[in-house]
Amino acid sequence: MVIADDQTLVRRGFRLILNSAGIPVVAEAANGREAVAAVRKHRPDVVLMDIRMPELDGLEATRRILGTARSESAPAEPDGSGEGVRIIILTTFDLDQYVYAALAAGASGFLLKDVSPEHLIAAVQLVRTGDALLAPSITRRLVERFAPRPGMAAGAPGRDLSVLTPRELEVLGLIARGMSNAELAASLTLSEATVKTHVARILTKLDLRDRVQAVVLAYETGLVTRQTSETGA
Repeated sequence: MVIADDQTLVRRGFRLILNSAGIPVVAEAANGREAVAAVRKHRPDVVLMDIRMPELDGLEATRRILGTARSESAPAEPDGSGEGVRIIILTTFDLDQYVYAALAAGASGFLLKDVSPEHLIAAVQLVRTGDALLAPSITRRLVERFAPRPGMAAGAPGRDLSVLTPRELEVLGLIARGMSNAELAASLTLSEATVKTHVARILTKLDLRDRVQAVVLAYETGLVTRQTSETGA
């Protein structure tokens, strides 16, 4: 994995913690440009990305790595170097509009910089398996605060919720409320295997990387608000 942070002590501290858990760190980066270059060179499975760095911040570095850069002056990486890479955002403040933008760009979650060693290791291991790092209470508050209201922004071009079945829409709405697969299964009286199938189909149909992007999309399209009013929750 790669650690990108402009503070040397932070990088070294995280490296020691991760190495002690058998998680190899192949490179460190002091800014976003170095992070993009390190991903291109080493093709890591996970990047710990500080959101605020000099020269190129973590948000734009995330966009470039994941191929979602929005301007000609900051083109998406053309060589596929970001394929399969999972990015965890590092931040000092959880309710940060830049963190929200990074999640919308495809980051798999975020951690506060004062995270405990045990939580850091568990988070990296979780994301390495392809899961999203979704802390329901914090992520929901973050998205509620910064997601544009439906009709105010483009949101996720080409992602039409009409491609989902009624059951898949229901599952998406519950994911956005922070439910785990086990909670979804209990709420809908389904097996966890069936829930996993629904979740996988939702991500595939909407071309989403993981559950974090699903939460963002649900709020940006107004799905959660509509479901809340319909159910009276």
